[in-house]
Amino acid sequence: MHRRFRLRRSTDFELLRRDGRRWHHPLAILVINPNGQPMSRFGFSASRHIGKATVRNRVKRLLREVVRKKIDAIQPGWDCLFVARNPAVEADYHEIESAVTQLLCRANVFINEQN
Repeated sequence: MHRRFRLRRSTDFELLRRDGRRWHHPLAILVINPNGQPMSRFGFSASRHIGKATVRNRVKRLLREVVRKKIDAIQPGWDCLFVARNPAVEADYHEIESAVTQLLCRANVFINEQN
């Protein structure tokens, strides 16, 4: 995913956690907030409860890849944070893809709801 589509500053993450709206799935939580910019930005988080760094990084890589493939179908103007949950450690790519799709559909941020 290109750098301009990523949330990088801790203040962006804090603002999103404080003011964002949340949708829950057993594998992940989606937190979104409008950003007033011509593009959507994405952040990925996995706490230490998930496991060691290699496990957390694997889950974040899977989430990042799913979003990268769906980025053209997501409306511009949103900050989105995906927070991995414990069952995501056991999940494969297709389960994570299904979870991300369900969360984005429930949040109504898809341009085309058929994705």
